[in-house]
Amino acid sequence: MSAAEEKQAVDGQVNTTVHDIESKLSDGGLDSPRHTSGHIDPAAERRLLWKLDFTIYPILYIVYMMSFLDRINISNARIQGMTKELNLTGNRFNIALFIYFVPYILLEVPSNMLIRKVRPSYYLGGMMFCWGIVNMAMGFVHSYHALVGLRFLLGMFEAGVLPGIIYLTSMYYKRHEYQRRMSVLFSSTLIGGAFGGLLAYAIAGLGGHMGYAAWRWIFIIEGAITAFIAIISMFLIVDWPEQCKYLSGEEKDLLKRRLELDGTENAKMDSLNGYAYKRIFTDYKIWLGSLIYMGIGTTGYATTFFMPTILNEFGWVARTAQVRTIPVYVVSAAGMLSAAWASDRLRHRYGFIILGTLIATIGYGILIGQTGLNRETKYAAVFLVCLGGYIATPIALAWNANNMSGHWKRAFGSGFQITLGNIAGIIGANIFLAPEAPKYHTGYGTAFGMLWMGALAATVLVVLMRRENAKRAAGLRDGRLNAPHEEVTNMGDYHPSFRYTL
Repeated sequence: MSAAEEKQAVDGQVNTTVHDIESKLSDGGLDSPRHTSGHIDPAAERRLLWKLDFTIYPILYIVYMMSFLDRINISNARIQGMTKELNLTGNRFNIALFIYFVPYILLEVPSNMLIRKVRPSYYLGGMMFCWGIVNMAMGFVHSYHALVGLRFLLGMFEAGVLPGIIYLTSMYYKRHEYQRRMSVLFSSTLIGGAFGGLLAYAIAGLGGHMGYAAWRWIFIIEGAITAFIAIISMFLIVDWPEQCKYLSGEEKDLLKRRLELDGTENAKMDSLNGYAYKRIFTDYKIWLGSLIYMGIGTTGYATTFFMPTILNEFGWVARTAQVRTIPVYVVSAAGMLSAAWASDRLRHRYGFIILGTLIATIGYGILIGQTGLNRETKYAAVFLVCLGGYIATPIALAWNANNMSGHWKRAFGSGFQITLGNIAGIIGANIFLAPEAPKYHTGYGTAFGMLWMGALAATVLVVLMRRENAKRAAGLRDGRLNAPHEEVTNMGDYHPSFRYTL
């Protein structure tokens, strides 16, 4: 070997060694908890998960709880004198409920496109402040038309909160870690409902104070609390993983590697182009997932909006009816969290949706045939309906997020599911008709039918995904890798290496 060739060989070895060292450093350092074999130090992973849980979820839990509370407090205000004072005769109350969902549905997908471009902390916190002010303003209205206008604004500012939270949090966790965290977040709606009933009971004593009726104080006090929390939340809500101020560089690297090992390393969709739009709009999972959420969600919306009224018509006076809602929400929260833990432990979603459907079915059967039953039996049926509905609803949301991969696929997927699924709010707001009280045949019958529509959609979805997983495992989808490079690197969960959660 000549001197020149020997020097070239040595230089090559040096360059190779330098490259290896740089690669290790870029992977989190030579002492990184991640090994070059792809394994991750379990202790470091546990520390990261604890940090994520206590950094991400406490403030988002409160944000979503206040969102739900401010959405449903009109049901508490209704039986505290609002109906009479604002002349909410006929279907006017139903319209006030319904109008909220017009902007809420239309703006969810655009909201998820916008939040991708900005810091979620400012975006979610700013929206929360706006809807808090709107909620306060409802305490000062003197006409039905003003109430409807403010409900429209409330829906506009709350539109981005749930799809934004799902999109943001799904970027931090593996798929089979996500369900129990999603259910913990969703339990905030039940805690919000229970807290709303308790708060309405307490506020009822303020009726006449400073010249304002009790129902007005419900809006004023709850809206003021929301606006105050919104200001604090802007400093506490996490941003995207690459922007997260709470994580060190090594922790960000570990987070990225965890998600890659979860099977999403190749299943990316970071460019929004014609090919990405095709993959999004032709994905049956989005459309079936939306039907699942719509069908099951009708139960949640209907019972939430009308539970105080239903219990009032069972024979309990207004203040007692407010308090009677609390145990229903508490039991539903316990059942929902138990199902979420089991779902993640078993890495399975479909069976728990069917379980919730069956429990709610028993409750609906009692309420539809309630003639001659005492109020305690009917009250027990309300427990079953809410428990079943709330077991299934967050699982439907997490299941969809589990099976979407890539930034833009998740942004559109979660946005579309909640947009179409929230048609349930329009349905739920209009099926309990005052002339049908107290039996509400249309309300209970429609909600029951929608529930099983969701269960049927879930059955079709699990069959299709099981078949697709089998084809991918057999290599029958590997031909997709022959597409142009820019498509292969932008397939999202269409990539043959991705496996669906059943």
